[in-house]
Amino acid sequence: MRKVYYIYNPQTQTYDRIYPTVRQRAVSILRRLFIGMGLGAGSFIVLLLIFGSPSEKELRKENSQLQAQYNVLSRRLDEAMGLLQDIQQRDDNLYRVIFMADPIPSAIRQAGYGGTNRYEHLMDMANSELVINTTQKLDLLTKQLYIQSNSFDDVVEMCKDHDEMLRCIPAIQPISNKDLKKTASGYGTRIDPIYGTTKFHAGMDFSANPGTDVYATGDGTVIKMGWETGYGNTIIVDHGFGYQTWYAHLRDFRTKVGKRVVRGEVIGGVGSTGKSTGPHLHYEVHVKGQVVNPVNYYFMDLSAEDYDRMIQIAANHGKVLD
Repeated sequence: MRKVYYIYNPQTQTYDRIYPTVRQRAVSILRRLFIGMGLGAGSFIVLLLIFGSPSEKELRKENSQLQAQYNVLSRRLDEAMGLLQDIQQRDDNLYRVIFMADPIPSAIRQAGYGGTNRYEHLMDMANSELVINTTQKLDLLTKQLYIQSNSFDDVVEMCKDHDEMLRCIPAIQPISNKDLKKTASGYGTRIDPIYGTTKFHAGMDFSANPGTDVYATGDGTVIKMGWETGYGNTIIVDHGFGYQTWYAHLRDFRTKVGKRVVRGEVIGGVGSTGKSTGPHLHYEVHVKGQVVNPVNYYFMDLSAEDYDRMIQIAANHGKVLD
């Protein structure tokens, strides 16, 4: 129904009907149209702000799912790192101990990535802290797995060389001493027999008649044969795998430099050369450049009971010859 408009006429005190022009009607229609559109747009914006668009809802849902997946991945990486640490400890404290190899330094195992910021491109992402932290864990796990894989390759090579290593490791006494009566002085601090002062004794002494056979205690190569200050006539055998043995105060040499010797082969004769108070053999074992107690390297000669007896006989208060 078409609307009818009236205006009050105060002179006649009546309402006169008015007839708006086409322009007035158009303006009125446009005004209503714009008001309606404005109300509609405002309502739509308010609804978007309150409830969000379908695409925003979907993005929020996907973002929430991604964050949950990253949290799960982070926990699984922590579990994998814990498992890898167990493997690393087993490698260092079991496999490498069996083959008498040094453990991998923690500085190498725990080394990170240097240089530029590897994760700068992730900083603008949503939940960047979580993403970067998870990526760092993954990188660290990857690097440590690579190091551990190389370590196991080394262990495999050690297994291949195990038989040869057993032949080379010093494992017998350097002179015939089944009854242990030739054991004279042991490894450790003691009173020097010549100077009368406290001094560290770096090997074991075996008293024996001059010329008594001296044996190589493991397979190896004679790398030095000659005079050493304080040691007198000395033979040094390099057994490989970080082992060397020294035989000092010898009367004579029965081998030559560069010769490959085997365990039990005669290489010299007992004497009293150098700083010595009587005929005896001074014997040392060096492992990776460090002097160690030779008593731990007679396992092919001594039973458990003999080992205990030798330790007692070789105590530093025993017979001192050099």
